[in-house]
Amino acid sequence: MTTRKLVLVVDDDPSMLGAVERLLRVRGFDTEVFSTVEGFLDRANLCGATCLVLDIHLNGMSGIELRRQLTRSGIELPVIFITANDSEPTRKAAMEAGCVAYLPKPFPTKSLMDAIEAALGQSKSIN
Repeated sequence: MTTRKLVLVVDDDPSMLGAVERLLRVRGFDTEVFSTVEGFLDRANLCGATCLVLDIHLNGMSGIELRRQLTRSGIELPVIFITANDSEPTRKAAMEAGCVAYLPKPFPTKSLMDAIEAALGQSKSIN
């Protein structure tokens, strides 16, 4: 029996969301994608997920605030932050919120896949 790995992705850029979803599916991952924080909070399969790829600059709640909210709720899902607006303060806030990786857009496929592999290692140690 093969165990599928579920990666959740939240990004309000439709082209980035679609590209990440296609890449992960080709690499053998199951995905759930969300263009809004609200959609994620309403429908995400948090119990079955191995990691979360999360854009920092979203409409409404930021990815960093979403990460903090999940942590306060006891959800210790490994997070990979992605952003098109890289800056030292943003990078610092992301690291303080807790993440496996911080990837400025555009990022190489290998960087994302390496980050997901690191997240899978963290996820196994949590479960």
